[in-house]
Amino acid sequence: MTDTPQRNRPETPDHATGDDSRRSPLAKRGGGDPATRGRTTIADGVVEKIAGMAARDVVGVHAMGSGLSRTFGAVRDRVPGGGKSVTRGVKAEVGESQTALDLEIVVDYGVSISDVARDVRENVIAAVERMTGLEVVEVNIAVSDVKLPDEEDEDQSETRLQ
Repeated sequence: MTDTPQRNRPETPDHATGDDSRRSPLAKRGGGDPATRGRTTIADGVVEKIAGMAARDVVGVHAMGSGLSRTFGAVRDRVPGGGKSVTRGVKAEVGESQTALDLEIVVDYGVSISDVARDVRENVIAAVERMTGLEVVEVNIAVSDVKLPDEEDEDQSETRLQ
């Protein structure tokens, strides 16, 4: 009797005999939905960026952060490679399934601060929950300033070179 070499081929269940003891290496192992295997962690900075972008989209929000942080941010923005900080004025605490946010905003003169705060909360909560799947338990908003129409904008003041 002679041995004949067998070709390597993926093992599949023998449907004719009902024997599924041979499994494809691609077959589901370990049971359960693949989406539930493992953990996803989201950094505080990720939530801060999402919240910062969502807050800036609201009409009536002039800027984010306190006067001091905006001043330092304006200097940093002018440094090559410094870039604009999306997280300025945003602080997030992220747990396993929930997050809490603190925002500091500057509103435009003449707008209803309570309406702007409500709109910021709604926009931030919707964006963070949609993008991260985290439950937003609170969004605290501190209005640190009102931008008057005749005030020079700190972030866009001209630099003079000599």
